[in-house]
Parts: sequence; C-alpha cells; structure tokens
Amino acid sequence: MGRHVAVIGAGIEGAASAVELLRAGHRMTIIEPAEPGGQQAASFGNAGWLSSHSVLPPSAPGLWKKVPGFLRDPLGPLAVRWQYFPKVLPWLLRYLAAGSTEAKLLRIAQFLRPLLKDSPILHAALAKEAGVPELIEHKGLMNAWHSRAGFEAEAMGWRIRRQVGITWTELEGEALRAAEPDLDPAYTFAVLTEEAGRCLSPGRYVAALVAHAQRNGAELRKAAATGFRLEGRALKGVTLSDGTMQECDAAVICCGARSAPLAAQLGDRVPLETERGYHVMLHGVNVGPRHSIGLGPAKMVVNPMADGLRAAGQVEIAGLEGAPNWKRAEILRDHLLKSFPALPNPYPADRVTTWLGHRPSTPDGMPVLAPASGCPDVVHAFGHGHVGLVAGPRTGRIVAQLLSGRPPEIDIAPFSPHRFR
Repeated sequence: MGRHVAVIGAGIEGAASAVELLRAGHRMTIIEPAEPGGQQAASFGNAGWLSSHSVLPPSAPGLWKKVPGFLRDPLGPLAVRWQYFPKVLPWLLRYLAAGSTEAKLLRIAQFLRPLLKDSPILHAALAKEAGVPELIEHKGLMNAWHSRAGFEAEAMGWRIRRQVGITWTELEGEALRAAEPDLDPAYTFAVLTEEAGRCLSPGRYVAALVAHAQRNGAELRKAAATGFRLEGRALKGVTLSDGTMQECDAAVICCGARSAPLAAQLGDRVPLETERGYHVMLHGVNVGPRHSIGLGPAKMVVNPMADGLRAAGQVEIAGLEGAPNWKRAEILRDHLLKSFPALPNPYPADRVTTWLGHRPSTPDGMPVLAPASGCPDVVHAFGHGHVGLVAGPRTGRIVAQLLSGRPPEIDIAPFSPHRFR
C-alpha cells in the first residue's frame, strides 16, 4: 500500500522526488511557500550544467593559504564577509579539511560519481515525461583556458576525474576556433566532456516537473514547513507556517539552504551553509558561445539558454540574510563581454538581468541523503551544493526507493548525516 508523502521543497530535488514517488504508487503533497521554479529557488538561477564530471568538492589542497585573501577581496571568485566570518568559521575549517589532500578528493569523487553518472540521460527522460524535452540537451560541456598550462595547473582534479571513469576530448588552436569562433582568441586550449549536458531553462524545467506531478495527483500547499508531529518514532504530520498541519506518514526534507533546522528536529545536526552564487543574463543575444563553457581564468560558466546568455559563478559566504553585492554580478557581465568580443560592449542595460541564490552546501561538497535518525519515515535529501541540478534525478529515484522499502540503487552510506558527528 502506498504512503502519503509530504515533500518539503519544490526545487529540483523535491520535484524529481515527487515524480518518482508518484511513479512508485505513493500519494503526494508538495509543501512550498513560493512558486515552483521561481526566482527564490537555487534551482532557478544555477548555471544549467548537467555536469556529471563535477565529482570534486569546492575545496582543494592548500586552499587555507588563500583565506586572508577571501576576507580582503569582497569581489573575488570566493569571498567571505568579515562580519560573517566568526559564525562561518567552524564550517569553513571543515570545508578546508575536506579537500586538504588528493586522497580525500579522490574518495569524495568515488562517492559522488555514482550519484551524478548518466545525469543528462535521466534528465532527458524526466523532461520528456513532463512535456518539455526541448529543455535538456546532451551535447557535452566545454572548459577553456588561455593555455594548456592553465589546464595543467588543475591537473590533480582532472587526474582524479580520469580515475573515476570520466573522459574528455582536447581542443587546441584551430580545432578550438572552429568549435567556438566567437570565443576570445586569448583562449587557446579547451576540453570537451562529451558525457555531460545542459538545461536550457532550469526554472521552467522545475516548474514543468511540479506541474507534471500535479497532473498525476500531487497536491501543492503554499506554505513553509516548520516541524513534525511524531508519535514515538512514527510520523503523523508536518506542521506549517499557516498554523495548520499536513497529515502524512512519510516526508522528504529537500528545502535547500533552509533544511538544517528541520533535520535538527529529527536528531541530525548538519553543518549546512549557503554558498551564495550570482548570475547575469544577456537577453536578445545572437552571437556568442555555441557550447556551454566553463571559463577557467574567470571561474565562471557561460551557458546559451532559452531566455538568453547566462554567466554564472562566484562563491560568497555571507549567510542567508546578507544583502546582495551586485558588483559581483557586474564582474560576471564584464568577464562575459570580454570573453566574447562580438557581443556589444557595453551591453544595453535594459536587456540585462541579475540574480542571487543560495547553494545549500555541506563542508565536503556531498549531500545528505538518508533516513532521519529520529524518524525513519523522513528522508533527508538536501545539501547538494554545486551539484543540485545534476544530482536531481537520481536523488529522486533514491528517495522513492527508500520510502518504498527498496534498497537504493547506489551506496548512500557516504551521504549519511552521521559523518558530521
């Protein structure tokens, strides 16, 4: 007999979980205070990369040496606001430790690889099912540098990728010019990871998945979850911000950067931080990249999308409530215009939009994906950090498997909240 599941959050993890839970025969209520796929969600504004090769955490050996620079430069690719530093310091120390050796990075890559593998294929199936197959493309992703030396400076990461089964094609000189004729000639070396893909409108895609779930019987409640009603260790309902309760006998916590307080109520204290990211969109573009490209020197991703050309990146540690620093979006815009000289510069201001969102990040760059310690009827599915979109389909499948009493299709032991104890 199916269960009545409350999915808390309608980002990509919640949307994919809802579709898969319905497929498994469960009743479904999605709890989301805002419009699914709206600008409030990290799923709306990310780079759109289905980067199945993103198996490394953001931390790296020797990164601790750069912490003073993170504090001094509020506009650097990774910045920590002075006033927030005391609060984030315990998380930051764990973050630095997680990537402090190549052996640690390889271990994390080995854990993340099964979660991310075949992501574009899984996304394509979901998008077709939801009636938006045109939003997913499986044509590979490119990373570019000014020289082969730039690539070799990141050799450890690419070596680890090769160790976990990821391959790529190198493009240099005329081959790169033929593939990307509008790219600044200063970029002379690139790699194309053919297994990867991209989403042409993450917000529309997530909204379509939720609408698909609703057409198949899911209810959408516009409220925020505030807690749980338990009898012993059995779940009876989720309490809501409107003062009511959603009755259910199972739940999924997947409300992004706001998930940690709910997890703590069920006995799991997760060090969750928001790695704030920015994007800029140029609308009405008719020149620029043919591929989705990661620009190594600029530490950003450029993705031609359904609604325009998006440049996304930056990591800003400033908490959920800190005011935006829109100069960071302007830096992305300026890098974008410099990298594709055929674009009008300055670009018309009335055709530029900017965005700030909150990546829900654990110190080791891996999600929390496991039953809650205090109530096995609740599954944690949050903390995906930089791989939220790419991990969405398999996360949804695992959630449905766990709540259906079936073994998960990959080993999820590394994603337990107990690793933080």
